[in-house]
Amino acid sequence: MTFESLGLAPALLRALAETNYNTPTPIQADAIPLVLAGHDVLGGAQTGTGKTAAFGLPLLQRLAEGQPAAVKGPRKPRALILVPTRELAVQVNDSLRAYGKHLRLNITSIYGGAGMQPQIEQLRRGVDVLVACPGRLLDHLERGTAKLDAVEMLILDEADRMLDMGFLPSIKRVIARVPTNRQTLLFSATFESRIRQLALEFMRNPQQVQVAANNTIADTIVHRAHPVDGPRKRELLIDILAKRHTEQVLVFGKTKHGCNRLAEQLEDAGLAAVAIHGNKSQAARQRALNDFKSGKARVLVATDVAARGLDIVNLPLVINHDLPMVAEDYVHRIGRTGRNGAQGEALSLVSPDEAGLLRQIQRMLKADIAMETVPGFEPSRQMRSDNAPFNAPRGPRPQRGHRPHGKPSGQQPRHAHAGPKQHRGGGNGKPASGTRRDSRA
Repeated sequence: MTFESLGLAPALLRALAETNYNTPTPIQADAIPLVLAGHDVLGGAQTGTGKTAAFGLPLLQRLAEGQPAAVKGPRKPRALILVPTRELAVQVNDSLRAYGKHLRLNITSIYGGAGMQPQIEQLRRGVDVLVACPGRLLDHLERGTAKLDAVEMLILDEADRMLDMGFLPSIKRVIARVPTNRQTLLFSATFESRIRQLALEFMRNPQQVQVAANNTIADTIVHRAHPVDGPRKRELLIDILAKRHTEQVLVFGKTKHGCNRLAEQLEDAGLAAVAIHGNKSQAARQRALNDFKSGKARVLVATDVAARGLDIVNLPLVINHDLPMVAEDYVHRIGRTGRNGAQGEALSLVSPDEAGLLRQIQRMLKADIAMETVPGFEPSRQMRSDNAPFNAPRGPRPQRGHRPHGKPSGQQPRHAHAGPKQHRGGGNGKPASGTRRDSRA
């Protein structure tokens, strides 16, 4: 299978050859002919499977083939691509520009965290393809600086993540501004019920393509977990990084403040590290990402939302300093390694209080994660995964009626499985359906 056999135009084939992109991935082989034929497409693909080219290449070709001979005034967007984060907006924008370098199409991106005026000027000069985060696009629509009445193709990229971030009301408001006689493409890592409902509401007889089962992971990734007490995670992380001094590493933390603090602690330990999260400006986030990609920084510490859509080539190792509160986010995190057939490793540092989260991840994946205790970092409490115990020493069992660990009388000691269950519904950390979270997250 070649890109030429998929029916792509010479200008696109030339650009692909110049970037040494020679063989289509499965999602590209399945989706490109369908998009070129004008079908609505519902695509299931994880990050790293080549889905940007799967919709981007046929999108550019269809626009180039149907380009008006002359346009009076600035060109309005003929294609709109909605994405959940500004990092993904930048990535998709850069990819489309590379693919379309030999086509006369204007491509731009708009997102929160950047100045409005430069974006307004770009829109005034004329745009063929607009890549946008929902929140900032609505700002432009309300100001009248963006018009969507000429859109021929609508693409929702990482739709599941946009719904997780509470963008559904914003998406519906945007789609209401787009002509109904359009071609619609929707790409998502999962085909859960919310995604199927969205497809039924806004798509016309979509053709479905899926290159991997829901919540599956690349078989080129090795998974391991190290049990350790929470307060000693940083110490263990530094120990791991010191022993693996040649590799670049992406580390996931739970909070923005925690990521900043961890990056500073790694710097104090002599490890070049940068943090990326929603409180940083777009310029600061791009600078941190550039430092990591160039090798100036060896460790990138990120939150889930900030890391969504990052395109990092040949990343050998991802470390979960904190396990995600939602099991599905584990799949998104480790999708940064083991991409396009490369070998990768996902390592999780698991405290006794996170044993329940680990069990949720294993149940979702329907697979065990190999567990290894690092000598000198044995946890003080024993905990179990679904099928195998962590090798931790057990202290003497307290006598009945005594107060374990200084807890008040009558209060049960907290075990690894205690605590509230994690849910994905509203009211448990997820925005309600009527809430629009800022695209700067």
